[in-house]
Amino acid sequence: MGFPDGFVWGAAMSAYQIEGAASADGKGECVWDSFCRRPGKVFGGHTGNTACDHYHRHDRDFALMAELGVRNYRFSINWSRLLPEGTGRINEDGLAFYDRLIDGMLLSGVEPWMTLFHWEYPAALQARGAWQNPGSPKWFADYAALAARLYGDRVKHFFTINEPQCFVGLGYVTGEHAPGLQLPLDAAIPMGHHVLLAHGLAVQALRANVPGAKVGYAPCSSPSCPVTDAPEDIAAARNAYFAMPEDPARWFWNVTWWSDPAILGEYPEDGLGRYGRYLPRGYEKDLGVICRKLDFYGQNIYHGSAVRAGAKGPEEVPPPAGFPKTGMNWPVVPDSLYWGPKFLYQRYGLPLVIAENGMSNLDSVSLDGLVHDPARIDYLHRYLLALRRASEEGVKVLGYFHWSFLDNFEWAMGYNDRFGLVYVDYQTQNRIPKDSARWFRTVMETNGKAL
Repeated sequence: MGFPDGFVWGAAMSAYQIEGAASADGKGECVWDSFCRRPGKVFGGHTGNTACDHYHRHDRDFALMAELGVRNYRFSINWSRLLPEGTGRINEDGLAFYDRLIDGMLLSGVEPWMTLFHWEYPAALQARGAWQNPGSPKWFADYAALAARLYGDRVKHFFTINEPQCFVGLGYVTGEHAPGLQLPLDAAIPMGHHVLLAHGLAVQALRANVPGAKVGYAPCSSPSCPVTDAPEDIAAARNAYFAMPEDPARWFWNVTWWSDPAILGEYPEDGLGRYGRYLPRGYEKDLGVICRKLDFYGQNIYHGSAVRAGAKGPEEVPPPAGFPKTGMNWPVVPDSLYWGPKFLYQRYGLPLVIAENGMSNLDSVSLDGLVHDPARIDYLHRYLLALRRASEEGVKVLGYFHWSFLDNFEWAMGYNDRFGLVYVDYQTQNRIPKDSARWFRTVMETNGKAL
């Protein structure tokens, strides 16, 4: 069996991770530009100044996508390239670049799926308080409306915001990511609320400006997977997956805090019990704006954990010695792409798009000049079988985007980790399709029957 007819197969990347040209043609600075200059913040002192030089090489990259059978591409536009100060003046060169980018995709037979925000936050707005500023949702809504007016004649599929758990939690709570702040709960939780409000306003802006727009949202999660199919273990895993962390330092690692308001129109009850007192006064009036109709619900899923029913509630089961890991030391848990979609579809009832899934691997060029990555092929094979099982059991899964098409700048890990289907030599900018790229092409061409 395969996936449903019309299933969307594709690959994903983000602007800062691949474009380079960090200060070219009128682009404004984003928080990652400045973060990368801070000693010790990014592995090896790496920056996104050049990255994959996609800014100058996109036509060749799209030709390679077409050759490798990638017909759908999830990409982001850099807010600070379009609006150097985050609001107001438009950078005409930035506008023209994304015109060329989208036209290049379409000429190569690649359907654009635009993400409005994949962490490229304008430094000028960071100086004004960023997401802490109550005006920040309106800033984002205006940016979304501009992007919709400029590109909505050609782009019909949109994600508003990518992984709020990461850019809020790692950027403003732990300080591991840009802009590197460590805010207390009474500052970080109102910030998260503003992000959700920005999402809702962006949905409105997209629908108002793009006839027939298909709009989604892309939080991330690491699903809890039951150790057995016993009903009590399944219930324990579901409860553990959706439960709000008790540890205040981990409040942001939760799927329901970021999804319930956007889809169900309310914060989760256990989250309100623990952290509701930190929300802005009168937050309830915003819930009707935050909760806007979505055409699909994106999820970025890479791994999960094993859970069983214990005497006092759900218990996480530690992985045994020698458990498989990726090059980034993330556990390989194929069932996360079965139980995650299953639990999420039961809770939210929205068609799902796996907006990111893939693995970091220790890839290198072999003596034959090729890049052999059997571990990635095995990883994808196992995960896609799990996703297909969920689909066959009634979960409405619309599509799957592999992260990523090219090796690229992996945030605080710099160029240390390679997630791509295509190997990038960062010294020469040469691209070498890996074995996994050709394997994945066959999977896409057969709509999963080759699995």
